[in-house]
Amino acid sequence: MPINLETLVLHGGDGTRVIGEPLAPAPVLSTTYFTHPDAVGFSASDLTDDAPHFYTRWSNPTLELLEKRLALLEGGEAALSFASGMAAITGLFAGRLKSGDHLVLSDVCYAGVAEYARQALPRQGVEVSFVDSSDPQNVAAAMRPNTRLVHIETPANPILKLTDIAAVAAIAHAGGAELSVDSTIATPVGTNPIALGADYVCHALTKYICGHGDALGGAVIGRADRLAELRRDVLIHHGAALSPFSAYLILRGIETLPLRMEKHQANARAVGEWLEGHPKVRRVLWPGLASHEQAELARRQMRNFSGLLSFSVKSDSAGMARQLAERLKTVSYAVSLGKTKSLCFYIGTDDILRSSFALADERAYRDRAGEGVFRVSVGIEDAGDIIADFEQALR
Repeated sequence: MPINLETLVLHGGDGTRVIGEPLAPAPVLSTTYFTHPDAVGFSASDLTDDAPHFYTRWSNPTLELLEKRLALLEGGEAALSFASGMAAITGLFAGRLKSGDHLVLSDVCYAGVAEYARQALPRQGVEVSFVDSSDPQNVAAAMRPNTRLVHIETPANPILKLTDIAAVAAIAHAGGAELSVDSTIATPVGTNPIALGADYVCHALTKYICGHGDALGGAVIGRADRLAELRRDVLIHHGAALSPFSAYLILRGIETLPLRMEKHQANARAVGEWLEGHPKVRRVLWPGLASHEQAELARRQMRNFSGLLSFSVKSDSAGMARQLAERLKTVSYAVSLGKTKSLCFYIGTDDILRSSFALADERAYRDRAGEGVFRVSVGIEDAGDIIADFEQALR
């Protein structure tokens, strides 16, 4: 019998029920496990799929439950957890790319990923093409015989551009490459990239999936054989293992993910529509608004439009950033996203172009972002209270 997402977030990966076992299993914090010389070898090169837990940098019962649940939520064969979202993406890059390979990357994506692709990957002999992936033809034009991976983020942080996952998956596969999708903002509630043709889904579990801003974590979901390779080669040797206690907190957060995303979306719609009518606001960017230039794709590809929106003001953006930081009371002027509490942070256009992004079309970014965007992670407070706070702070 099919099990729906609302049930999977509570029971996915639990296995067979045993009378007397706790309904909320405690995190397994031990770093090492009793073993036998016939069960597992000392080298990670000898690790088999059915090997028992041996050392927490290799695997752990709490991490295993988290990984099983994430794989079920995304419709993948397996998942692999990492210490952060950045570790998950750079781990995927390290495992799938080598010197002489070529990566096609969304030119607007998480700043840390953009910086890594600009600075670290060329030192490793990996060529990178930054493209505006919101137009699949740009991805097609960037493909080369040595392209091994296409990596997109949709919606893209911080200007919420979308990429047609199915169209780009077809282009990548026709060129002999794989497609990875950073779906952190969309979450499994909003989009399932594997069902649309992606080979890998990446999540910063720190954000919506945890939901409470109290645990760092990341994950890659995909084919079991590919993730087994990543575990043996990248996770174990790079050492970016997720803390079991963080995994426990993330598992607890997952249980309310569908409920939270419903409220995040409803509040984002209310705040976005109110901001569109404010005299000081230049533009509001949120995939659920009719004014979003890719609204049709959003409706086709997303079941939930998430709670992250951005807006720009008509003048003196830097001055407005200081004003909001000083005046906001319910909303916190703070970085990150996906918490239950509302956050707002200013991302100046000149700053991010200087330090992070290598844009295929700088003018298009400036058209969307203006002098900079105020990225708002709309929380699950009362929508009227969030709006009232912005109203007094923008006054």
